[in-house]
Amino acid sequence: MRRLSPLRLSRGLVIAGLLGGVATASGIALTTTSGWLIVRADQRPQIMLLLTTIVAVRTFGLARPVFRYWERLRSHDVALADLAERRTRTYAALIPLTPARLGTRGRADVLTGVVDDLTDVAEASVRVTVPAIGALLAGVLAAALTAVVDPRVGLVLAGMLLATAITAGAADRLESRAQAEVLAARAEVARVAQLTADHADELRSIGGTGTAAQWLRDAHATLRTAVQRQSSGRSLSAAAVLIITGAAALAAAVLASSSGAGAPVKALLVLTPVATGEALGVLTDATRSLARARASQRRLDELLGQEPAVADHGETTPPPGRARSHHPRPLDPPRLQLRGLTAGWLPGRTDVGPLDLTIEPGEHIAITGPNGSGKSTALAVLARHLDPTGGSYTIDGVEATDLDLQEVRELFAIVDDEPHVLAGTLRANVVLAAPGADDEVVIDSLRRAGLGAWLTGLPDGLDTRLGAGGLGISGGERTRLAIARAVASARPVIVLDEPVAHLDHPTAEAVLADLLHHADRRSAIMVTHHGIGLDHMDRVVMIEREGADGVQERIAG
Repeated sequence: MRRLSPLRLSRGLVIAGLLGGVATASGIALTTTSGWLIVRADQRPQIMLLLTTIVAVRTFGLARPVFRYWERLRSHDVALADLAERRTRTYAALIPLTPARLGTRGRADVLTGVVDDLTDVAEASVRVTVPAIGALLAGVLAAALTAVVDPRVGLVLAGMLLATAITAGAADRLESRAQAEVLAARAEVARVAQLTADHADELRSIGGTGTAAQWLRDAHATLRTAVQRQSSGRSLSAAAVLIITGAAALAAAVLASSSGAGAPVKALLVLTPVATGEALGVLTDATRSLARARASQRRLDELLGQEPAVADHGETTPPPGRARSHHPRPLDPPRLQLRGLTAGWLPGRTDVGPLDLTIEPGEHIAITGPNGSGKSTALAVLARHLDPTGGSYTIDGVEATDLDLQEVRELFAIVDDEPHVLAGTLRANVVLAAPGADDEVVIDSLRRAGLGAWLTGLPDGLDTRLGAGGLGISGGERTRLAIARAVASARPVIVLDEPVAHLDHPTAEAVLADLLHHADRRSAIMVTHHGIGLDHMDRVVMIEREGADGVQERIAG
């Protein structure tokens, strides 16, 4: 994936920045001309002498919100389009990394992190680029026009711009340094909180809730210290801008008093640094957003810059006798064969193997064994989510690594122990696995998964919304929904990775019975260490780890 900078200067952003600059300049002009008008009106001249200034004040007062609206409209259009593009590119780059390169992070963890980071990066256009262009334009205009009235005050404004730029640079360095500490502390709080919540029952059973609570308090204390340090840097930078503004206003007052100009002009000269300082104050906020965007971009680059765990060495060749299109009916399942196969999730580590295993077309087998014996690793190799480090894996007699990666993956429908329910309609949740499937296919898949009665009782049928903001479903219904997806996908091999791990025994038995009964001619490969559903299988294969080194394994059928 081509790495994208958190700051992108496009024609749309430049236009938005210029509009923002006009809005900011209008605000400065409104303040200064208002000051001139108040002082001049105090001298009680003829009203006709004030009409031009009165019109100018009204014009600047209207121009500021109008141009600000145009700027926001333009900049947000650009930012949202940029966010959509970045999300598309990131999602495409994330798919090849799943699941081997995601480490121990959960799916929700990865999703939340990526979404938040992409938002921070995309918002940099609105929060950094546009304000910087607008402040620069307004500041330069203010200094240039003031120099026409009094060159000395114009130089004061120029110095004010330079000092503010230096302050913004220093604030950026402070913010970037503090941002890394805050993010690390925040990640630790999230990790400890999730660990405590996920294992609350176990902690209560061993009396460890107090210890876990102390872990959380310590993590929050570290975060609080980091945030306070970051806030101190922000306060100093904001105070520095105010000091610069005050110094510039004082210098302008001294110079204006000795200029020999009239009182209204002196008021204008004194108010110009004050109004300009207010406009330049947005730069301190921009540095915060820039530091956050850079940190987010760095995390995205670290995640997406990894080499995928599976290399596509195939020459876009589909498996023998299989076409490149979605089939309404399952294809004939292939013959899968592992010979002396070894594989590992990390370089130099073997998590399964050497393993010999043959799965005949249409066969239903269960793979059992203790935790850590390599059951899930073997499934990952079969489904081409992990490359083998040794041995052979063939599909209908052809090396899997010589076949097109996408075509091989489309042979397998995967149901794991944590099926995800999308925040959408029931139809959308099923059609996700079978693009283009009509309602008849969706309903049939739900009935085959044992959800026929449940579907009949739904208020809106297939249009019932599930997930966040919609109907909540039980663990058994969630698993059956995942099975319905597998059935609707028409893929010839169904891979089950502890699919009923979180269900009670009767529900688990019923779910597996329904699945295997409606599997048609498809092959089914299930990993389990609970022993549930083994009676429904044609064959049970046990992987046992032997020896202290944890490498040697044997198969007992």
